[in-house]
Amino acid sequence: MFLEIPKEFRLSLTPDHGVKFLTLSEIREDLGVTIYWPNPYSPEESGTNENTNGLIREYFPKNNDIKKYTNKDIENCQRQLNQRPRKVLDYQTPEEAFFDKVLHLN
Repeated sequence: MFLEIPKEFRLSLTPDHGVKFLTLSEIREDLGVTIYWPNPYSPEESGTNENTNGLIREYFPKNNDIKKYTNKDIENCQRQLNQRPRKVLDYQTPEEAFFDKVLHLN
């Protein structure tokens, strides 16, 4: 999914320290991005990630079995969050900010 994003927008990643990211350093060059590793138990170092995780939890509460959700549920969450204005984007939606950048690539 990450590689589907145009290269101009793949500047950096800020992963957590979960096992799902163990091989990330090994493929960093293939991804062509800088990886910022926040210190463990320091959510203030990855504020946008932490905020987004909180928004996602509105749709998928913690301790629920993720297997009970359908692709349609996940796509709905994705659509809703991409159309929700964000302070960090000067109150644009992620969708608006992304397409504004795409239109001005040249």
